[in-house]
Amino acid sequence: MKRVAAAWLVAIPWLGASLGATASEAQTDRPAATALAIGEAPQLDGRVLDDPVWQAVVPASGTTQTRPFAGEPGTERTEVRFAYTEDTLFVAVVCHDREPEGIVISDSRRDAALDETDSFQVIFDTFQDGRNGFVFGTNPAGIEYDGQVLEGGSGIFSGMGGGGRFRGALSTGFNLNWDGAWTVATEVGDFGWSAEFAIPFRTLRYPPEEVQTWGLNFQRNIARHREVAFWSELDRNHDLDRLTDAGSLAGVEPPPQRNLKLIPYAIGSSREPPSAGSDSESDSDLGVDLKYSVTPSLTLDLTYNTDFAQVEVDEQQVNLDRFNLFFPEKRPFFLENAGLFTVGARAGSRASARVDLFFSRRIGIGPSGELIPIDYGGRLSGKAGRFNVGVLHMQTAAVGGLHGNNYAVARVNRELGERSSIGGMAISREGVGGLAPHDDTNRTYAIDGKWGIGEHHTIESYVAQTDTPGLDGDDSSMLLSYNLGKPAWRGSMSYAEARENFNPEVGFLSRRNFRNLSAFGMHTIRPENLLGFHELRPHISYSAIWDFDGYKESQYIHIDNHWEWRNGFQVHTGVNLTEEGVKETFEIVDGFPVQAGKYSHDELQTVFSTNQAKPVSVYIRNITGGFFGGDRSSTSLTLLARRGERLTSELTWDHNDVDIDSGSFQVNLGRLRLSYSITPRMLVQALAQYNDQSDNVSANLRFSWLQDANTGLFVVYNEIDELGARILYERPDRTVIVKYSRLIDVFR
Repeated sequence: MKRVAAAWLVAIPWLGASLGATASEAQTDRPAATALAIGEAPQLDGRVLDDPVWQAVVPASGTTQTRPFAGEPGTERTEVRFAYTEDTLFVAVVCHDREPEGIVISDSRRDAALDETDSFQVIFDTFQDGRNGFVFGTNPAGIEYDGQVLEGGSGIFSGMGGGGRFRGALSTGFNLNWDGAWTVATEVGDFGWSAEFAIPFRTLRYPPEEVQTWGLNFQRNIARHREVAFWSELDRNHDLDRLTDAGSLAGVEPPPQRNLKLIPYAIGSSREPPSAGSDSESDSDLGVDLKYSVTPSLTLDLTYNTDFAQVEVDEQQVNLDRFNLFFPEKRPFFLENAGLFTVGARAGSRASARVDLFFSRRIGIGPSGELIPIDYGGRLSGKAGRFNVGVLHMQTAAVGGLHGNNYAVARVNRELGERSSIGGMAISREGVGGLAPHDDTNRTYAIDGKWGIGEHHTIESYVAQTDTPGLDGDDSSMLLSYNLGKPAWRGSMSYAEARENFNPEVGFLSRRNFRNLSAFGMHTIRPENLLGFHELRPHISYSAIWDFDGYKESQYIHIDNHWEWRNGFQVHTGVNLTEEGVKETFEIVDGFPVQAGKYSHDELQTVFSTNQAKPVSVYIRNITGGFFGGDRSSTSLTLLARRGERLTSELTWDHNDVDIDSGSFQVNLGRLRLSYSITPRMLVQALAQYNDQSDNVSANLRFSWLQDANTGLFVVYNEIDELGARILYERPDRTVIVKYSRLIDVFR
């Protein structure tokens, strides 16, 4: 570990000297706009054309498509105006449309995907560093969509639709779960549709200069044309996160940052446990969060008696392998600035290994998924000059025979130039209280870096080491990867490893003691006129994993082509060549063992997807072929349906039919999700799940009446019915929770 780290650090002076140009210096031909200071705020009703305040503001206009016809002008005129008062930034957009009856409005939930609806998004790079930004978006229904770009994002277009549920699929740099305090209003008319945004300056972070120029870009989607267009032209494989290619917004005069917000909450719950004869349980509690701007770009967050009862439950997964499943973080406190604390190696295929050096779900969630109370915590995060800094501290309570834990994370990242950086991180867990052993500690240390070479090439690396009592030596991990992102070519190569005693207890490992070599290449072809095709994406990927004795545990070769039509239909046709080396017999499901040995198989993989901008759409994925010496057919069917922008539904059924030496069995997982938006801020959501692998049925029903920054009233009903335990329990486990939180802006 020390030799690797030393060699890596020797290269840093040369690396820094090679990166002389900053992002802003590289932008010489990008569009520019100016924000106008106004004495009176416009009336926020979405009626931009009728408001005299906007008539004096010169609009930014002109967009360029990335799809379906890259480099061509946008088919409809888009005008965007920027103005500000002493405390608020206003954005007005008019999306002219010669066929207003064709406007698609698919959803009105907060942060709902904007890729399959007519929509508008704007991004502000307030530090004009080409790396950090704030995204605000809406559709004609007036939804509030916002997010945060950290560490440069990916800027890589996912190939599915231009921002929304698929954004950030290739990167951890976009955080959709950041929720700011702002408002938007829209109007639809015979001219098309328009929107007005009111974004308080206190919602943003920016440098202390009196007059500022920010990085700026905006995006318009026209769903019926499958069109995605940008104000500052981007390559066809880039999206709004590509801040190094943004234009500029001059003349912004934000006030000195004075920001102190309190978010108190009150909660009450009632539980009816499943055991026969048990009495109902009730509880109530109070807590508070605090947000304070230490500097205009550095924020302190404090939390006391933290509770996340309003967060949606996890989607269940089927595990037909011998390695750990990954469940994403959903709790708001941990999601803000989450990209700053992200270092690791991400899985790219079934035979890849995932390493997260810091995984916040280890805090407040026990080894069996049980909730552990968080007494208090704090986070200091943001920018200090060219440094991104983050410090996190959390304290959990002792409960259920488990002792409390003290968690601490420190992260620093130095920006070196265009898409390049170097950083370090330290992570600590320490058991506290009378139940904790005296040596119950765990530490993780890492250094990492990113080197952007020209417009299209990126090299990333980290080296890490853990310190765990009783595990000495062979306790390191590392990654070296290269990524290519040209308009018609994408590719990557990476090598990652984690040695036998590498033990990041506040992180996540999908498997241990491995070496992983992987590669990926894709060529995108856009025919001018061929049977209605929009794009063909032939690609191949390879991933193999060995232990340190040279034993191959997994290998996965995927050869595929994606056929996408301009009408939104997609068909994927692929072949998988797999190898699995099983060292020890394991039970794939209860009662069905897979014997130790080596298994080589072929699979046929197909995907069919209809246009998701339509009121009804279908997604079907099937894998058929060999499986641990036998056969498997795995089919996933998803049916999406909506009625207007208020009611959306999603029904998914995963079916696995397996026949191996120890017998035949089936595994099914069903999921029904319903959402009804009474208003863009008042929502009813339901999630019902059936899993015959764990033999349970669960339901989660949530009513939310949102105020600023995702605060408000939440009423939650949870029910879990363990079908296999019905002989012991007379009823399901039922819980009702009512939570109310409110944002108090002290300096407003």
